[in-house]
This record gives sequence, C-alpha cells and structure tokens, in this order.
Amino acid sequence: MAKRPIARSFLAGVLAANSLPHLATALTGHRHLTPLRGRESSPRVNLLWGCANAVAGAVLLRSAQDRDGGGRWDARLVAFDAGAAAFATWMAVSEATMKMNWTPES
Repeated sequence: MAKRPIARSFLAGVLAANSLPHLATALTGHRHLTPLRGRESSPRVNLLWGCANAVAGAVLLRSAQDRDGGGRWDARLVAFDAGAAAFATWMAVSEATMKMNWTPES
C-alpha cells in the first residue's frame, strides 16, 4: 500500500479529533482557542472551526480510500485511529500543563 493514503488517513484522524473540543465548546457556550480569533474565540467561531475540521477530515479520509468498492478497512483505519489518538494525547497533555483554555484563577 502506498504511503500517501496512510498519511492522509492519519491527518484525517487528527482533524476529526480536533473538531470535537471545538464543537463541545460551541455546545456549552464556552470560549476556546482557535486560529481564527485566538484565546477569546466565541462559541460561534468554535462551531465554525469545529465544522471546518470535521469536514476537512472527512474529505481527506474519503480521498485516502480505495476506489475498488471492496468496502473493508485496512491499515488506513489504524492510521486514522493513530492520528486521532495522537492528537487527543497531545491536547490532554498540553491542556494539563499549559492550561491554554482555562480561566485564570483570581
């Protein structure tokens, strides 16, 4: 199997995982860091960013799939899962140590 579909699947997992905190932020009405508006990004901006990441991840994942219609997963599913897990781990560690999205305690 070519490396490009694996890399696209991995990146799709990263984008899909990145969409979740932004969509959760939008649903709960919090503020969360985005590249669009920085640390003070509103729930609407987070909804936009979360949807953009989800759509980009879906398009990328679709582009990595076989066109033969076999309908079965292969190493691309592992790559997708690894991308999602890597991003989730990085976010958990970075939030716990740097608290980029926390409100400073008074």
